[in-house]
Amino acid sequence: MSGNHQTLALLLFSAFVAVTLAITTWVSRNRHGSAEEFYAGGRLFSPMENGFAIAGDYMSAASFLGIAGLIALFGYDGLLYSVGFLVAWLVVLLLVAELVRNCGRFTLADVVAARMGEPRLRIATGTASVTVSVLYLVAQMVGAGSLVALLLGGTGPAARTWTVVGVGALMVVYVSMGGMRATTWIQIVKAVLLMAGALALTVLVLVRFHGDVNLLLKSAAERSGHGLDFLNPGLKYGGSWTARFDFVSLGLALVLGTAGLPHILSRFYTVPTARAARRSVVWSIGLIGAFYLMTIVLGFGAAAIVGSDAVRGSNAAGNTAIPLLALDLGGGAGSTGGAVLFAVVAAVAFATILAVVAGITLASSASVAHDLYATLRRPGRTRRSEVSVARWAAVGIGVLAIGLSLLVSDLNVAFLVGLAFAVAASANLPVLLYSLFWRRFTLRGAVWSVYGGLIPALVLVVFSPVVSGGPGAIVTGVDFHWFPLENPGLVSIPLGFLLGWLGTVTSRETADETKHAEAEVRSLTGAGAV
Repeated sequence: MSGNHQTLALLLFSAFVAVTLAITTWVSRNRHGSAEEFYAGGRLFSPMENGFAIAGDYMSAASFLGIAGLIALFGYDGLLYSVGFLVAWLVVLLLVAELVRNCGRFTLADVVAARMGEPRLRIATGTASVTVSVLYLVAQMVGAGSLVALLLGGTGPAARTWTVVGVGALMVVYVSMGGMRATTWIQIVKAVLLMAGALALTVLVLVRFHGDVNLLLKSAAERSGHGLDFLNPGLKYGGSWTARFDFVSLGLALVLGTAGLPHILSRFYTVPTARAARRSVVWSIGLIGAFYLMTIVLGFGAAAIVGSDAVRGSNAAGNTAIPLLALDLGGGAGSTGGAVLFAVVAAVAFATILAVVAGITLASSASVAHDLYATLRRPGRTRRSEVSVARWAAVGIGVLAIGLSLLVSDLNVAFLVGLAFAVAASANLPVLLYSLFWRRFTLRGAVWSVYGGLIPALVLVVFSPVVSGGPGAIVTGVDFHWFPLENPGLVSIPLGFLLGWLGTVTSRETADETKHAEAEVRSLTGAGAV
């Protein structure tokens, strides 16, 4: 892109950053510093506002950049992400939304602690929540690096590094200054911008093909280099048995992982009642469903208009398919229309990343302060406020996420999010569901459930083709992988449930029936909920 066009895109970036910083500054001047204000925004958001914020929190770089890129490269097989991300919300709506709002206070560990308040269980759950959040953050920052490297006309390490560092610095500012209230409004603004941008691109793609979806699919197949195989299952997850099991593993992770994501569960605490939490989910499902339908059109549109080879040539993982599509739809490289549309889409994608990383950082810093610090603090030591600890935790988590994202900068962001979903479904979902629905569930079962899902998931990723021995592996020149699948969900998710059951049935202790009855009444009626 020319210097003038790069300047335009950077000006749009700067405008969004300025607006969001203004929101953060305004909120920080009107807060009273309580934990409820910082973690839950005072629980004052309406279902519609929270629904837009949930959608803004959930429709991440993986959704906007990663899914479209995978569809542009692999056709039908890329659709799994769109379907899995959407279907997951039925699990959230039917099983956890209202119950989590009634049982918890600020974090996932609060829900489990409603029955078993043991420190070691809160530490286990807090550790799992932070791990999932960091993995999710890494995916967003990889998307940011790919996007701005394309904008600046190069893919060198310098552009990626400074972009990732900048995003990390901004997310720390958003969280430490504004807390949940500022983060929520940033997510609402971002959701509106993202829906508008995706709708505009979808309309332009359909207009290019005169509204003929069949023509769009045929053109995508022709330019993909794979012919009709592009429109059939198996291009990415077919052929070998490992690829087919990877397909099943990824599907399990996507469908079950959402209900275990800390930054999504924390959004249910920002509304005043459990009914409002359920209505928030209904709003978010409508927005998210419409958005994922549009990503399907955009993915096949990128394959048909830009071409799979061009997408792969710009970024091997496909993370830049949408910006390249916008450039072509606007008139092509060198045209004013192409530059304007490219700049707008790049700015929207950047806004998407900023909003999502703010929400994830807030959830993870809340887990550090509310679950880990409050539990591990030694008696007699000077007590710092949880909010102060959370702000410092945001800095530490930001530094960690920056370092990891630079290490895996060549992987597809949707794929990275799939790993985070697998860990969430393995470590968080079993203990959450057992705590809510199983009367006999014991402390040993809860601890075994968390670690029995978390540790195998992480170990299997380390020894998978993602890290070594596979195409595009993180570590090159060596091969120490022994687990054949790229996503660990098929093994680690059942292990989390199995070890939760095994720990319970082999435990000498008995479940506290009174505590379970109290938690059940509270979860179903809201009696005693904050």
